[in-house]
Amino acid sequence: MLRAGLRVSLGALVAVPLTAVAGCTSDPGQKAPDPLEPLARQARQDAADANAIAAALPDLAGPATAIAKGRTEHATALQAEIDRLNPPPSGQKPPAAAPAAAPKSTSAAKKKLQAAMTKGRQQAAALVASVPRNRAGLLGSVSAGCASLHEVIS
Repeated sequence: MLRAGLRVSLGALVAVPLTAVAGCTSDPGQKAPDPLEPLARQARQDAADANAIAAALPDLAGPATAIAKGRTEHATALQAEIDRLNPPPSGQKPPAAAPAAAPKSTSAAKKKLQAAMTKGRQQAAALVASVPRNRAGLLGSVSAGCASLHEVIS
């Protein structure tokens, strides 16, 4: 009889905290943001900025256009992976990035593009260890792509 009472008491002690923790969770309908979303957003921004630089500074048009194309491909691949796991409502597309004003000088524009490629490489590399293998492969490709695009503008 004592053991049965002890079991009930222990069961109650365990059940109360578990119920309290379950009540503290966020809305079950809400999903955590995908860790690839900031990378896709940044890739779209980098592409828009590179296109603005290509239009404003003809001497950087070739390398800036290559960066815009590469980062657009990165954004597309990242968004496809995001949408694969969490399909968006029909017809919904990610917001387009508004380009920042292109720097006035060639050297400032080169530095801006180099910094963007360094940031893209580092952001992608930082996530590799925390995602499943297929996503790690995608992030490794994005990181390597940013490293090679950095060389295009160097």
